[in-house]
Amino acid sequence: MKSTDTYNDIKEVNLAYMMLAQNMVRSDREAAIFRLGISEEIADILERLTPGQVLKMATSDMLLCSFRFDNSLLLDLLANHERDRGVGHIHAAILAAGRPVESVA
Repeated sequence: MKSTDTYNDIKEVNLAYMMLAQNMVRSDREAAIFRLGISEEIADILERLTPGQVLKMATSDMLLCSFRFDNSLLLDLLANHERDRGVGHIHAAILAAGRPVESVA
């Protein structure tokens, strides 16, 4: 894979993520804040972005979304394929909810 392909893929993911995040914030703010792991301040900014601003942000070479997990327990709970998968996902949601949200600063 060429680096230009990688950059184009990043831009596509950025655009999809920004559009999804903005739509989530506008339709159900509290659920979006929880599911995206963002602060009220970030939600305010996302809600106010114009389509042009979203496009401009999406063209960045830097991936705008990030994984909410950085430990093996949370990753294992989400990827677990055992019978009680629902329990693992609930446990993962509880762990993720206890993590600090992202902020502008």
